[in-house]
Amino acid sequence: MIALEKLNRREAVRYMGGARVEMNEKMESLLNICEAQLLKAARPKVLYKIIELPYEELLVGEDVRRHLEGCPRAAIMCATLGAEVDRLIRVAQVRDMAQAVALDALASTAIEQVCRQADEQLAEENGGWYLTFRFSPGYGDYPITLQKTFLRLLDAPRKIGLSVSESCLLVPAKSVTAIAGLSKTPVAKVRRGCAVCSLRETCKYRKNGDHCGF
Repeated sequence: MIALEKLNRREAVRYMGGARVEMNEKMESLLNICEAQLLKAARPKVLYKIIELPYEELLVGEDVRRHLEGCPRAAIMCATLGAEVDRLIRVAQVRDMAQAVALDALASTAIEQVCRQADEQLAEENGGWYLTFRFSPGYGDYPITLQKTFLRLLDAPRKIGLSVSESCLLVPAKSVTAIAGLSKTPVAKVRRGCAVCSLRETCKYRKNGDHCGF
């Protein structure tokens, strides 16, 4: 079962601007308030299924083919925090921008924690197989338009209320789609890095000579 009980503050601070955020009593209080609100609002849900490779409809571009090289199977997944988290952030953007920034950062941390729990479940349910890291539409040359395909294959709109806009943005916003390879041999542990990130040209971390940690 996917559950959120405590959020990774250090990761949230990175989303808020890393070393430029001064951790003091006021900031701790803000994060305490926002974390409590977010945990109350979040309704984390995950869907995944195992597919046999090659699955040509999802093998679009060279980057994902390299990522899944040597994997006879893959897991496709989607995850969301639910619509109430989006609403919470929108309300804060009108009432208190500091809270809005903190909530957005904590929500980004929360959806990653949900995905990591899904990774653990997949590993437990597929004993004897090794998982690659998650590779999402928008990484490298993997088209963002494949969001629609992922959601259709997982029946996500009906099952967990996750849909996609005409511009291929997930709705609710704090959601993720991804594919991970399943291999019978150990998978090399590599950092995802900036090279495969769709946000690399506008990333605030790169501008500061840093990275997001993934």
